[in-house]
Amino acid sequence: MRKLLRRVHENENGAVSIETILIIAAIALPILIFVIKVGWPKIKEYFNQGMRDLEEGREDAIAP
Repeated sequence: MRKLLRRVHENENGAVSIETILIIAAIALPILIFVIKVGWPKIKEYFNQGMRDLEEGREDAIAP
């Protein structure tokens, strides 16, 4: 039983995976926050304008 516990305790494969996930999250989270804060209003307005154009029945609402 001690040998089994020692082998499990010394196995670092899980620790490396968790470290990798934390590094990726530390890089991705600020990028995601930036995109949501800065980019989302522009994207939302783009689609809202398209919907307004469609509701008004503009001829050039759909790109050729």
